[in-house]
Amino acid sequence: MPLLSRRNLLKASAVAGAYGVGIGIAGKFGFAEAAPEPQLLTAVKTEAMLTEAGPTRDIMSWGHDSMPPILRMRKGRPYAARLKNGLDEPTTIHWHGLRIDNRMDGVPFMTQPYVYTGDSFDYAFTPPDAGTFWYHPHCNTLTQMGHGMTGVIVVEDPADPEFDAEVVLNLRDWRLGGDGQFIAAFRPRDAAKTGTYGTVRTANWHQEPRYDAPAGGLVRLRIAVTDVTRIFSLKMEGAEAIVIAIDGNPVPKRFPLDLLQIGPGQRLDLAVRMPDDEGAVATLEDIRGTTPKTIASLRAVGSSLKRAIGDLGPLVDNPVPKADLTAAEQIPLVLSATAENAAVESICGTLGYSFWAINKVPWPGDTPDPTAPLAELKLGKSYVFNLENTTPHAHPIHLHGMSFTVISSSTREVMPLTSDTYLIQPDEKVQLAFVADNPGDWLLHCHIIEHQKTGMTSYLRVS
Repeated sequence: MPLLSRRNLLKASAVAGAYGVGIGIAGKFGFAEAAPEPQLLTAVKTEAMLTEAGPTRDIMSWGHDSMPPILRMRKGRPYAARLKNGLDEPTTIHWHGLRIDNRMDGVPFMTQPYVYTGDSFDYAFTPPDAGTFWYHPHCNTLTQMGHGMTGVIVVEDPADPEFDAEVVLNLRDWRLGGDGQFIAAFRPRDAAKTGTYGTVRTANWHQEPRYDAPAGGLVRLRIAVTDVTRIFSLKMEGAEAIVIAIDGNPVPKRFPLDLLQIGPGQRLDLAVRMPDDEGAVATLEDIRGTTPKTIASLRAVGSSLKRAIGDLGPLVDNPVPKADLTAAEQIPLVLSATAENAAVESICGTLGYSFWAINKVPWPGDTPDPTAPLAELKLGKSYVFNLENTTPHAHPIHLHGMSFTVISSSTREVMPLTSDTYLIQPDEKVQLAFVADNPGDWLLHCHIIEHQKTGMTSYLRVS
């Protein structure tokens, strides 16, 4: 269930802690030599009630219980999962935002082989950071993600402040016709623009769900945008809500939620102070577009706990290294459209088109050698992405395996946020600083999946 009481949270943390006792871990990023019993994640086709038209067929998920499970881990403690593939096509799991060993990153042919039908693959790692993350395939991504394979990860830290409840929201669209069945995953004319939007919008696979929370209490609202296309402009009506973390990392300074924009791949943690009156409702809205859209709501229940949001303690910073800007090497990254319009063989297949490019060349072919990385980085050295968006559309740019800090923007003042995904606006130039502290080949791509698969993809090599 997406709603947890404080008591259940403490019980879950205690179980997670017990798993880690006596486990030996090797390597800076926690590749586990020994790990707890793996959590079984079986990729299957199933059905789900997404609309009133009846069950939607050909849903893809992990397990037959509709929405993929919320995976709970604990910062600094080993975690293991066994992917068993019950689909009729290959798949993998990418652990979005987790800074883990390259062998566990889930990118076929770059970090691991395909997991074919009937086969399994064991993932084992220790998450170094607390926060909200998510998981998804990196095979046939537009279809597999579009058909349901997007789940939320919660990495807990026992030092986090105490909340009265927690609600986890998995935000995603579905491309369904009037009969509730899947229609074409994309339209080329839309892929060449903002991407193809879904026809049914859901939170936790329900339209406008409502959850009960203690009146006058503090709720930790964890939001993950797992959609393949949609960018949200979020606002809370009926309750005080402050932003406490973005993309798994505490914000340098908390601020009220007021029209905050987040895109595919990004996560947002809110502290919501529930209304005092029983039955009062707080509503999370998306105001992007012409009419506000209700995403989900929280209803106050019971007598008021009369908690104050200002009394909420700080989140502990994650151990992300800070770049040395005096010695950092500059890496130009120009996002652009392309006129080539030829099929692009991206990660795990092609959509048959090329519309987008990095440094003016669509994937593959970002360098004179099409199989070479965009840049080769020295382990432990500091770098700055000089990221420029020359297109009229926003792009959520995601870096695997490492986190960066936003240091400047040409269009607005920015907080020094630490993140793995940056939503760059049209005509914006931004600087993202990071330490190349995780060896391996790491993808860099737009998380609007149609953009990724039609050219806006590359990779970096750290050695």
